[in-house]
Amino acid sequence: MSFKSFAFQPFIYKALEEKNFTEPTEVQTKIIPVIQQGRSVVGQSQTGSGKTHTFLLPLMDKVDATKDQVQVVITAPSRELATQIYQAAKEVAEFSNPEMRVSNFVGGTDKQRQMNRLKNQQPHIVVGTPGRILDLVNEKALKIYTANALVIDEADMTLDLGFLKEVDQIASHLPDKLQMLVFSATIPEKLRPFLKKYMENPLIEEIRPKAIISESIENWLVSTKGKDTNRLIYNLLTVGHPYLAIVFANTKSRVDEIASYLVEKDLKVAKIHGDITPRERKRIMRQVQNLEYQYVVATDLAARGIDIEGVSHVINAEVPEELDFFIHRVGRTGRNQLSGTAITLYSPSNEQAIAEIEKLGVEFEPKEIKNGEIVDTYDRNRRKKREKSREELDPKIQAMVHRKKKSVKPGYKKKIQWAIDKDRKAKRRIEGRQTTRTARKAKKNSNQ
Repeated sequence: MSFKSFAFQPFIYKALEEKNFTEPTEVQTKIIPVIQQGRSVVGQSQTGSGKTHTFLLPLMDKVDATKDQVQVVITAPSRELATQIYQAAKEVAEFSNPEMRVSNFVGGTDKQRQMNRLKNQQPHIVVGTPGRILDLVNEKALKIYTANALVIDEADMTLDLGFLKEVDQIASHLPDKLQMLVFSATIPEKLRPFLKKYMENPLIEEIRPKAIISESIENWLVSTKGKDTNRLIYNLLTVGHPYLAIVFANTKSRVDEIASYLVEKDLKVAKIHGDITPRERKRIMRQVQNLEYQYVVATDLAARGIDIEGVSHVINAEVPEELDFFIHRVGRTGRNQLSGTAITLYSPSNEQAIAEIEKLGVEFEPKEIKNGEIVDTYDRNRRKKREKSREELDPKIQAMVHRKKKSVKPGYKKKIQWAIDKDRKAKRRIEGRQTTRTARKAKKNSNQ
């Protein structure tokens, strides 16, 4: 299938040609025709599946640029995500004639200046964070009541960050006959009442990736047992020679700690988390995009707003608390079928979490640093695999071995060992008798 089958206006195809987009992704193939029909959609797909252009292309195709009114409203839960959508929309709008106006309204920017501009002209497409959009609506500066489409991007993250109330209020200012498009990596139960309130008979489309992790990504597993984790991260970064690396941690304080350690080691490190001021974050992101930093240390929520080209390595300084975060972290590398390396550090206490990640289909390669090189090491499950290959003990013996410690009495270990030895001797006797019988039969047959 090609983009030609969607019968877009010519300016859309010029934009696609400029971006070198030739074939639609799976989510685009399935959902664009439905959006063109005017239906509301709940699209569930992972980051990097092409969902931004899934809603931008058909909605922008229907915008009437001769009208001085808002026609599409798009919300995103973070400034970075809103800015990415805005940039993508600007790239498409650039080829429109007459001019299609796209505006980005996010926190941390000059609100008064935005209000002054809105007095003179309304944008055709509004992109922004829920708080700032609602603020401008309440000031009666932004007139969204003329819009016929509302897009809620990263709805699960919008819920997590507590912005669903603002989105609800934005939706209440829009016409009853509204096309609503909701995109989310997951559809939490708490999101469903909101969807039911505003969406009548929507198409619910779940795009399951062919592989949960891109096949171009190598997943390495590195044990932290007995090691200084900060030093280990430094060694992995300097031995691995990444083009651009992102180190993820679970908390802001841990990000600060790792970043400080790496800076002390003379690495130029960008730090991104919720306590960094909006202006500072914007500056840092611009510098990262310009490759002024080779190393970035970030939290998970910041990860959802990062779209940096050329990330060659991702390091999970800690196993994430939620499996979805693992997918989002690792998905920062290996994009556009480029090769990438995701390194997960783990301790014995993370064993259950690692096992859960493996159930998703992720295959880890055990690695360690030895003599200044990253080399293969032993499989952490080697002991379990050995035990499985051993002869099965009698069920009664197994029950004795697996009794809870609190029921162990003095001399109980000796009794267990004695029982195991007795069981093995009995089996050897049986095997010996069987061997003798076989030998006798063979001898008897040879004499006949």
